[in-house]
Order: sequence, then structure tokens, then C-alpha cells
Amino acid sequence: MRLIKLSEVKHMTGLGRSTIYNLMKDGTFPKSVPLGGRAVAWVESEVEEWVMARIAERDSAEVPCFNRS
Repeated sequence: MRLIKLSEVKHMTGLGRSTIYNLMKDGTFPKSVPLGGRAVAWVESEVEEWVMARIAERDSAEVPCFNRS
């Protein structure tokens, strides 16, 4: 298991800090792990699973495009 800091979470997701914390508050993004003091990190595999779920949502929502000539 690997813990990653906010900068890497932002890079992996393309989201900003505020959005990440808002999604965590809503329960739709993996929670951070307190490391002590004000330091937190995320479990890399949980963030990867979240990204893969977004991709799966996109793919299931795609409608085939047929050329109607």
C-alpha cells in the first residue's frame, strides 16, 4: 500500500484542492488518512479505483453513433 500527498492526488484526478475536499465531504471521494499534525495523505489504490469508476461511468453512458445517410 502506498500513501500519496495532495499534489499527486490532484495530478491523478485533474481536480483542485477545494473540489477534492468537497467531494470527500459529500462522501463521493476517498477519505484522507491523518498522518499526524496537519499532514494527510490518500491511499493510492483508492484514488485509482475512484478514477477507474469515473471512466466506467463514462463508458457505460456512451451511445453508439450511427451514420444515417
